[in-house]
Amino acid sequence: MDVGALRTFLVEEGIDLRGELRVELVSGGRSNLTFKAYDDENTWIVRRPPVSGLTPSAHDMAREYTVARGLQGTAVPVARTVAFDEQGRALGAPMTVVEFVDGRVVRDAADLSVLTDTQVRASAHALVGVLADLHAVDYQAAGLGTFGRPEGFVARQVKLWAGQWERVKTRELPDVAALHAALAESVPRSAAASIVHGDFRIDNTILDAADPTVVRAVVDWELSTLGDPLTDVALMCVYRSPVFDLVLGMDAAWTSARLPSADELAQAYATASGRDLGEWNFYLALANFKLGVIGEGITHRARQGSSAGSGAEHAAEATPEFMAAGLRAISEVAS
Repeated sequence: MDVGALRTFLVEEGIDLRGELRVELVSGGRSNLTFKAYDDENTWIVRRPPVSGLTPSAHDMAREYTVARGLQGTAVPVARTVAFDEQGRALGAPMTVVEFVDGRVVRDAADLSVLTDTQVRASAHALVGVLADLHAVDYQAAGLGTFGRPEGFVARQVKLWAGQWERVKTRELPDVAALHAALAESVPRSAAASIVHGDFRIDNTILDAADPTVVRAVVDWELSTLGDPLTDVALMCVYRSPVFDLVLGMDAAWTSARLPSADELAQAYATASGRDLGEWNFYLALANFKLGVIGEGITHRARQGSSAGSGAEHAAEATPEFMAAGLRAISEVAS
């Protein structure tokens, strides 16, 4: 981070800095780099793409900023947007600046261990409520009518992840072809359209520091678009699978048995949103298919020499389990 360039940019954007500007790296690696910038009175979060190995679709700064700006003033808690350098004139890469949201991030089992069972369950239900609120946003009124193409979204997802498998597979798995074929034959004929987050679980939110049952902000919007809201819900539920720990390379908070089951979360969403879950098993099968491919991809990149994180070489061990779970789910659709 070029602190001088950042300071110049903020001043040019009309931000009244008070004292010296300091910057600390919050997180970095394969995802967008996140910095905390602060002066004597104010604190902001600055995000920019990684310095190497860019994947444009996964690190679209405009996407993050656009959806956060559109959600200002809605029931969805997001950080207040401050400035966006789309052309990268300050740092040589696009950059977003949003208000710092103080709170706690619950990523792993250790973070979860400080919460009571009552707090854990209440937090999970609060998260479901926020997801329902997101899907209820009038995206046209929010200025997000061109944010994605909801028509045909699910069919494109099936094709996208099948293509991704061909690029990252480390071995042949017959269940993958079988699940892909079953999904392609079972795509729902009609679907609702909403803003979808694309990666919704507890560690992509900031909870209130004093009351973890209150969601202060939803973060990590880099996969958001317009699409079928049930893909968001199903992915949130499939993330609850214990085998997801292999994909993340840690004992994740969201896979803990202390949280409500996937079935309970799905029912809570149906109640909060008033939405019919429809062909629910199709969506569960698609979510399992996606996560199986993601696990395979992490190991593939690790074998190619990429710095893919701790335990990356084991991530693909989860793939057969996700594919088998997807086939079990889709078989109930067929029957």
